[in-house]
Amino acid sequence: MVMSKVKYEALREQRLEENKKRLEELNLSQLSIALKNASSPKPSPMKKAKPRTPRTEIVPVRRSERFSNKSAPHYKEVTFYDRVQIPRRVTNRTRDLSNRVYASDEDRECAIKKAEELESSLESDYPSFVKSMLPSHVSGGFWLGLSSYFCKRKLPRNDGVVTLIDEQGEEWPVIYLARKSGLSGGWKKFSVDHDLVDGDALVFQLIRPTVLKVFIIRVKNSEESVDVEMK
Repeated sequence: MVMSKVKYEALREQRLEENKKRLEELNLSQLSIALKNASSPKPSPMKKAKPRTPRTEIVPVRRSERFSNKSAPHYKEVTFYDRVQIPRRVTNRTRDLSNRVYASDEDRECAIKKAEELESSLESDYPSFVKSMLPSHVSGGFWLGLSSYFCKRKLPRNDGVVTLIDEQGEEWPVIYLARKSGLSGGWKKFSVDHDLVDGDALVFQLIRPTVLKVFIIRVKNSEESVDVEMK
């Protein structure tokens, strides 16, 4: 056991000596000293970037392949109209619609006939037309569509404010929508103030470019008339 350990130490010493001789033959120690003493390499000079000169070129507009063989689109001007507003007239009047009565066809035709008779008696120098009231004109939406034929030939082509004058000479400003040929804001006030109901017939007479005089023919409910006679 002791002899084997001695042999191992002898072999180890022999290998250490051999490795030391090989390192000396390679001159590694001198090479490491030379690397330490060597000066750091000089950095390469930085290249100066040339300033870019902008240039303008006319190039064709890139278009989709689907439209490459088609001509360029043509555009047209579109006119947008500003919203017309009128000052609101404060009123405390309210209408009870719970007991409203719808006009019969006979009562409606009777009111229209009387309105046409009134229209024929007016001065022919001022254009006019007759309009029978429907539920949507005097309740709910309060939108009054006018005669498109009359509007296109007699009233302004753009949206604006027209004035309605009743038979007592009082005035109501109302918004007129030319593209829809009708009366919007302000018409409800006129309708409520004059207690218009379904079946009433109105005669509109244009006395000035934006002024309409209004004559009201009240519808007579035939059922109510019968009840009154029976009583």
